[in-house]
Amino acid sequence: MSILKAWVSAARLRTLPLSISGIIVGSALGTPIFWQTSIFWLALLTTLGLQILSNFANDYGDGIKGTDNQDRVGPPRALQIGSISSTQMLRGIVITACLTFVLAISLIYVSFGKENYIYTIIFFLLGIMAIAASILYTVGKSAYGYRGLGDVFVFVFFGLVSVVGCYFLFTKTIEDLVVLPAITIGLLSTAVLNLNNMRDHSNDKKSNKNTLVVKLGIQNAKMYHFCLVILAICILSIFIFFSYEKPLDLIPLIAFIPLFIHINKVRNTKHAELLDPELKKVALTTFLLAILFSLSQIL
Repeated sequence: MSILKAWVSAARLRTLPLSISGIIVGSALGTPIFWQTSIFWLALLTTLGLQILSNFANDYGDGIKGTDNQDRVGPPRALQIGSISSTQMLRGIVITACLTFVLAISLIYVSFGKENYIYTIIFFLLGIMAIAASILYTVGKSAYGYRGLGDVFVFVFFGLVSVVGCYFLFTKTIEDLVVLPAITIGLLSTAVLNLNNMRDHSNDKKSNKNTLVVKLGIQNAKMYHFCLVILAICILSIFIFFSYEKPLDLIPLIAFIPLFIHINKVRNTKHAELLDPELKKVALTTFLLAILFSLSQIL
């Protein structure tokens, strides 16, 4: 494998559509022409930077801890197969963190200018926290992903902060109803992480990576998963009910169809190791939901 292909593989491109779903939803709520704004594109690039940073850090943290080993079920990781050394990956983490920080600063400046110092400080701190959280998920002795707290990070940053934060960048206000689609994206993003952890349950348990799935056990983790997906569907339905103005507002409901099919698939899957294809399905369905939601807002 060439070094370029190794880095592309380590970036885990299949995770990127999910990561920007919240940005699309928050931007669509903020302005009907979001794709024409620099705020949207800088927010998009910042979020992609955070996701890639998290992927690199995950590869590094699990790699040096030995969690990524020959028993791992999912796609092979860069450190695991030796296509990227630990030193190279650490350098990649530092460079990606710096680039993401520059993008975040640019986003804050474009959004608030030289005024609104309080907003600037708040979003600056959020940016620092997001970068730190992306790295500390699996890196370090106190990595929170090894203590079952990864779900909280994903829900907060890729749901609430992504949607509500992006909406605020455009409007400088927060509306109550905006929280509902933010919760929906956060729950579905958490569901993807839960699938990942169910797939890796056996190896994580052996490696002392105490994810929420390891703590709950597979059967309880399945029930938790059903709750995440069904609650996401219910909350977005509530948002549509209270904000309904035209028939096109209903088009996000189309994305519910693959989610119901997915729930049935998970229910009938006896071996958690076979859940890997479902990660892509839920991630892409969440992205589809974001696109359909944006269309319902701008058409």
